[in-house]
Amino acid sequence: MQKTSKSLSKKSAPESSVAREPKVDSTLTKGLLLLDSLSAASGGKGVSDLSRELGLTKSNTFRLLQTLTTLGYVQRGEGKLYSATLKTWRIGQRVIDNLDLPELARDEMRRIADATHETIYLAVPENLSIVYIDMIDSLRPIRTWNRIGGRAPIHCVGTGKAIIAANYPSLRGALKGELAKYTSRTITSLAALEVDIEATRKNGYAFDSGEFREGVVGTGAAICLPNGFAIAAIGVSLLETDLPEHGREKLGRLVKDAGERITARLARN
Repeated sequence: MQKTSKSLSKKSAPESSVAREPKVDSTLTKGLLLLDSLSAASGGKGVSDLSRELGLTKSNTFRLLQTLTTLGYVQRGEGKLYSATLKTWRIGQRVIDNLDLPELARDEMRRIADATHETIYLAVPENLSIVYIDMIDSLRPIRTWNRIGGRAPIHCVGTGKAIIAANYPSLRGALKGELAKYTSRTITSLAALEVDIEATRKNGYAFDSGEFREGVVGTGAAICLPNGFAIAAIGVSLLETDLPEHGREKLGRLVKDAGERITARLARN
């Protein structure tokens, strides 16, 4: 009897003290891993390649592909190669559209505003422009100004240039031949833009030296999804005459740190 009691107590202790792992559906997991593999591929993949990559049998891989194809997430092309459709992207886009970016960025915008007393912008890309979706106005009597809903060319302002640097592979073709000139400092060639992009990536922030409006400068940093794709940017705008010594670096660090914190917050949502 004592043996039985000891045995029961030993057996029951781990069950009450160890947290149970959440149950996951193995078929769903395999399907999502397969979709993830296809969406990351530059070209199509065959059943054999996918089965080896994911450690699945060919028959299991084929059934998963048939299901995803029927649901519209995968398409079969020439040579029996499968690729992801835009349906996954459309779902992701709806998620992004439903994010309350101003709410996620508000504390960081206020932090920069308190530190600089300059105009702070939150912007999102739309084609080859950026649209300001939130702002905190400068406290200075003479200051830069735009409005919520206002637009600017993406290649001319700090927030837009930060987005370009993060998303350049997908934007390069569209930007070619579309770099309109607004001031004497506007970047109008892809070669010069790529030099600027390298500086942005190295520093972690973009700088607008008066490329959209004469005498108005600013910095911007990208806000990204976990895959590194920029969906927005946070920036500071001010008169060039108000830019103090080493102000570019100081403002750059402020927006860089803010962009990283908002990006981390976005990943948790």
